[in-house]
Amino acid sequence: MGACAAIVPTYAVAAPYAAMVIDARSGEVLHSRNADTRLHPASLTKMMTLYVAFEAVENGEISLDTVVKISTKSASEPPSELGLRAGQKIKFRYLIRAAAVKSANDAATAIGEAIEGSEAAFARRMNRTAKALGMTRTTFKNAHGLTENGHLSTARDMTTLGRHLFYDYPDYYNLFSRISTDAGIKSVNNTNRRFLGAYKGADGIKTGYTRAAGFNLVASAERGKERIITTVFGGRSTETRNAKVAELMDLGFKRAPTRVATRAPQRPAYQGKIADNRPAAGKTIRVSKVIKKSPIPRPRPTKQAAPELLLALQDGIAEAMKEVQAEPKAEEVAKVAPSAEKPKDDAITKALELARAAPDEDPKPAAPETAPAPVMKVAAARPVPRPELTTFQPLPDEGQEVVARVSTSGGRNFGINIGLYGSRFEAERMLLQTALKELGTLDDALRKVSQSSRGFEANFVGLSENEADLTCARLQARGSSCSTFGPRG
Repeated sequence: MGACAAIVPTYAVAAPYAAMVIDARSGEVLHSRNADTRLHPASLTKMMTLYVAFEAVENGEISLDTVVKISTKSASEPPSELGLRAGQKIKFRYLIRAAAVKSANDAATAIGEAIEGSEAAFARRMNRTAKALGMTRTTFKNAHGLTENGHLSTARDMTTLGRHLFYDYPDYYNLFSRISTDAGIKSVNNTNRRFLGAYKGADGIKTGYTRAAGFNLVASAERGKERIITTVFGGRSTETRNAKVAELMDLGFKRAPTRVATRAPQRPAYQGKIADNRPAAGKTIRVSKVIKKSPIPRPRPTKQAAPELLLALQDGIAEAMKEVQAEPKAEEVAKVAPSAEKPKDDAITKALELARAAPDEDPKPAAPETAPAPVMKVAAARPVPRPELTTFQPLPDEGQEVVARVSTSGGRNFGINIGLYGSRFEAERMLLQTALKELGTLDDALRKVSQSSRGFEANFVGLSENEADLTCARLQARGSSCSTFGPRG
């Protein structure tokens, strides 16, 4: 019998019971029973399959519109299934929908093969990611959750995973609350629709069933400012499992404080494909030739450095940009010239150095200096006006960089959003990194962080419609997330 099979027996199964209830805002445990007992997770496994899929899309390994060719192995997985055929081609986004909503085993296997080439390699990545998330008692052997020797997890680990899905990938979390969805070849219904429809505030997350596991569920619900995540392993039927989860949810809302500081879990390091025993970076589309290395060592950011970096983010960078833009004349070209002077503001320098590093790089600690490191001083070139398009001149020593800017005529009431983050510090840091990478299109934009119940939105505002469209196109070409928005009332 497959995980989350379309037809399941309603008689009792001999599966051990385990449960955990947490306050999702703080991670505080409100109730637990056998929470660390290793049990069969069944299709709760697909939570990790989807977590890795979201990570792969975000880091440019694969896109939602990538067309995946279905293998014989994927097509032969038992129900629950989408009904894929060997050789069939389908967009990656529909595989994600089918795995999240229908709990389709064939779609889950196809996701793993599309990202890592084989289900075995994908299972190894699932285990690396589980370790990075702190799931200390979980071992995955496949992408779907069908019973396999050694494929085990715990109520605590699955609760941890559910919380990370909510906080780490909020843009995808809505998948788990859809009662039905278009999966490309047909519309599919949510295996969790009974609980979603019956419990007030429920909006996810994932069901699971096999004979060995019993009826499992990781559920999340929000009422007012409170959010509870509840996990149950070993239910005797869909009805009794849902009733038990509802009872534990009520317990959680009763015990959870009305006001509590939200402490989003720390997002783990990117667990990409393995190359030479190291995680590989996501694919990058280069749009120009740029300097590949900075002669200034880039220290690893630390907690002690955070206040200094925040100071640079909020105050120093505006002055630095004014200094950069004030020096060149109209006919001068962009140059990179060494300077023997030490920067006046060390905080600005460290912020610029951190922004130069790609988010998924792991910079090496700075080696002891035997001589003062040269300081890079950027002289920005002013574009020569044309009706609609301007181009910067080539860099004499480092190759050519061509930056296109569309005319900024018209209202400057548009903006772009580059993501939702768990803290103001993280949002401000990403805005700074993006601004320094896109000086040609964001030099006149204002950085703005807006707080909501979901987190901190990182926005650039004060752009024309053409500037917003061009900037998003450039960021998306680099593999970064970006969306535009118009005047807000």
